[in-house]
Amino acid sequence: MMVCAGGVSLAAPIDEADVAYWRARAECAEVRVEQFQARVEELSEQVAVLSRMLFGRSTEKTGPSRGGGVGPEDRQVPGAGRGRDPGRRGQRPGSKGHGRRDYSHLQTREEIHDVAEADRVCAGCGVVFEPLGTEDSEQIDWQVTITRIVHRRVRCRCPGPRTVSAPVPAKPIGKGRFTAAFLARLLYEKYVLGLPLHRIATALAAEGLEIAEGTLSGVLKDVHALLAPLEQVIATRNAAAGHAHADETGWRVFEQVEGKDTTRWWLWVFVADDTVVFTMDPTRSTAVLARHFLIDRGVGALPEGRRLVLSSDFFTVYQSLARIEGVDPLWCWAHIRRRFIRAGDAHPQLRYWRDQWVHRIALLYLAHRDLATTEPGTDPHRQANQAFEQALADIDTARHEQAASYSLHPAARKVLATLDREWDGLIRHRDFPDIALDNNTAERALRTPVLGRKNYYGAHADWAAHLAARVWTITATAERNHREPLTFLTDYLNACAQAGSKPPNGQALEQFFTWLPTPDDNATSPEPTGATPPDHHAHDRPPP
Repeated sequence: MMVCAGGVSLAAPIDEADVAYWRARAECAEVRVEQFQARVEELSEQVAVLSRMLFGRSTEKTGPSRGGGVGPEDRQVPGAGRGRDPGRRGQRPGSKGHGRRDYSHLQTREEIHDVAEADRVCAGCGVVFEPLGTEDSEQIDWQVTITRIVHRRVRCRCPGPRTVSAPVPAKPIGKGRFTAAFLARLLYEKYVLGLPLHRIATALAAEGLEIAEGTLSGVLKDVHALLAPLEQVIATRNAAAGHAHADETGWRVFEQVEGKDTTRWWLWVFVADDTVVFTMDPTRSTAVLARHFLIDRGVGALPEGRRLVLSSDFFTVYQSLARIEGVDPLWCWAHIRRRFIRAGDAHPQLRYWRDQWVHRIALLYLAHRDLATTEPGTDPHRQANQAFEQALADIDTARHEQAASYSLHPAARKVLATLDREWDGLIRHRDFPDIALDNNTAERALRTPVLGRKNYYGAHADWAAHLAARVWTITATAERNHREPLTFLTDYLNACAQAGSKPPNGQALEQFFTWLPTPDDNATSPEPTGATPPDHHAHDRPPP
């Protein structure tokens, strides 16, 4: 310690090394605090978004939003959004009802309920009542009947001796003991209704049929090959379509496959005008798209005269395919809309900003809907086209003005950067007014598989995963062409039985091409999609 002339002590000389050390520690601490704050903000955003997804109301099913925006699904009906409770389900008060449904087509059993003998005489005058007919009412009964069919084939012989027997009954599976109707219902309940095998076995046991889950699994494996030819025809037609919606979701396959270290697989869906194809693949790469649409990525272009319009989200595999000459990508406006909504959910200060953007996109949807439902060349069509172009211009102006603002919130800037990056694919919708602005058609197609995934988690084997995709391909294509899946599967498996426990071919197979017109087909033609609401089935037409 040093002492000055006045007797005041002075501190020891400052060590520059210590100062540098503690300054470095302080700077390091400040950096870590900033990192922790950023992480807290990121997790808060995730909590807000996940809470909205789990507990909030769907932004694509409800009516006009509280912030004044109109969702892409809002219908243009008189009085929409005025005096109407968006949370109320069912028929609206004052609307015209459809009355009771007619069930006269069902198998009918009549039961006569007679008046008791003692009640047929008037208690006042003692005169016997005269018959006045009947008062009729209906009940609907629900019974499940499991039948054991015993086939007794008559045999004959002559003194020769030679023996002849009645032909063997047709079976879908050669040595199997289940009918085509049984197999079709098994496929329907597992893959369309999403029931796991142990629940199906439990339901069968309740009706008197005790059967092991392993037996049902073996039956499914036997059916797998019977469905292959029909799936291949559907996939070939789907791949040649001029327009398709594409999407993918995760799937689990709990079998060790060579070259695959994890159980994570991917279920892809491709929805065309009259076909739907599901593909199960271990990867989430562009190779799946190229393989399905028969695209040679090495060439870098589609064959001359062929074009493919692909509706999808912004995932990198779709962006990679969009670089192929002849492929026109249409990015999903619903996806970009969700990014604005999630930014507002995560940051309360951005909610007004979010509502403004939701309103801009809603006007785009409404104009596109009018554009798709009006006749080209008419005044309403020209007005709708002007409204659509104006909505795009307003969005374009707003994104540039806000991106130039230095005070813009980072989360908002991030969303606008995505909008800017994907702008070309988003505005390309002006060239295809008959195609929906979003990719909700593909997302809806994945609902049935996702229901199954929640109930039985995935597939226990490779073949089971591919069988699931095969059944969904057939049933979804049948539904898209207004065919009832259970009846369709039953008829197809009956055809397999008639073909000698083999898949039908030739004309026998062509009758299951649901896109071909049939003489007794009274189904209406698909409606143009335009801006089809996300909670309704869409039937998109390919571009002209």
